[in-house]
Amino acid sequence: MIGFLGAGRVGAQAALEVASAGIDDVTLVDIAPGLAEGEAMDISQKIAETGVDVEVRGSTDFSSLKGSKVIVITAGLARKPGMTRMDLLQKNAGIVTAVAKEVAKHAPDCVALTVTNPMDVMNYVVLRKTGFPKGRVVGMGGILDLSRFKSTISAMLDVSHSSITSLVIGEHGESMLPLPRFTSIGGVPLTKLMDETQISQAIDTTRRVAIDVISKKGATVDAPANGIVRMVKAIAWDRREVIPCSTYLEGEYGVKGICIGVPLVLGANGVQRILPLDLEDGEKAQFLKGAQTIREGIATIESTL
Repeated sequence: MIGFLGAGRVGAQAALEVASAGIDDVTLVDIAPGLAEGEAMDISQKIAETGVDVEVRGSTDFSSLKGSKVIVITAGLARKPGMTRMDLLQKNAGIVTAVAKEVAKHAPDCVALTVTNPMDVMNYVVLRKTGFPKGRVVGMGGILDLSRFKSTISAMLDVSHSSITSLVIGEHGESMLPLPRFTSIGGVPLTKLMDETQISQAIDTTRRVAIDVISKKGATVDAPANGIVRMVKAIAWDRREVIPCSTYLEGEYGVKGICIGVPLVLGANGVQRILPLDLEDGEKAQFLKGAQTIREGIATIESTL
């Protein structure tokens, strides 16, 4: 079973896609009376017509998460136009603290997948409050940032999305680190197809695109849900897929004591291993800038943990 803590727009869309793909049974939990139940009914009716045989349930009762392989945590306040992810810090820290305790209580063997923003800080909160081994707490951000970078490159070069291989690491926020050196188009290095000005434009667009989406439709939904589903598949099906995700570092990349996005192998037990990269000085500086932002966020809420 795949559990979802939070049946808002992102949680409900991801649950729909998980159920539609027949990955596993789905349980949605939300404190808003009727919301999770209504979403479950709607999803169930959709997959009934398409012939997918998984059970979808909704509840306000956290105990219904018992037996979950993966629990996706989207509970919390969403970004509004003009807000940064860090603007959500204090309120969402309290919400995530409460739900993480429920995860540990009712699904002590699951992999916790953190989505709530500011994601890297909230992933740290989930790790602390569940008491899980670090490998069983992982955050969704890198795959979302990667999808945005690929979309931007595709538009600029007029090439198929399927031809692009790339990587985005670091903080899931304004200090994210798209890596042009590790980006290719059908095997051709991006640096052979774009000059420095164009690459800088692509990176800047990637960093601000979420703000543009939020200003126009009120929330980012489809791309985050896709990132969740890809990670859920990797865990539920033990695909051991290499995905940039937020995980707790203990010296890797010169960082320790925080959660931040790096390339890792994701499988049935969560994080199987972290993959190393040799970052150039500018890349490392940007990565450490994001790490410092996360440290400052953690310091702001440390007394409440």
